[in-house]
Amino acid sequence: MGMPVITSGDGTREQAITDLIQSIALQETALSHIMNAEGEKMQAIIGSEGVTPDQLLELNKSVELMVNTITRLEMMFQAKLELFSFDLTSTTTTSTTTTTSTTSTTTTTTVL
Repeated sequence: MGMPVITSGDGTREQAITDLIQSIALQETALSHIMNAEGEKMQAIIGSEGVTPDQLLELNKSVELMVNTITRLEMMFQAKLELFSFDLTSTTTTSTTTTTSTTSTTTTTTVL
């Protein structure tokens, strides 16, 4: 997998929001690869013959640090997205049209 390419947008606010979302998506993909590598590392160590309890504790500490770091990054990504969440909802306009109809009855009386 090669390096992703992010092209610059047209300079509008909407494009900036789109670019931010794309960059977060790429970062999420990278984090998923890191988490997968941690899982593979755990499987390799646990499946090894002669693994000691101290090695397992060290592995646990390493994984815990990685999960905590990823959790902090996820919170940062969420905060970035929340910067624009109000703007995204406020730029949507809703128009409501109310129509009132009146019915009138006319009675004509002819006198002979």
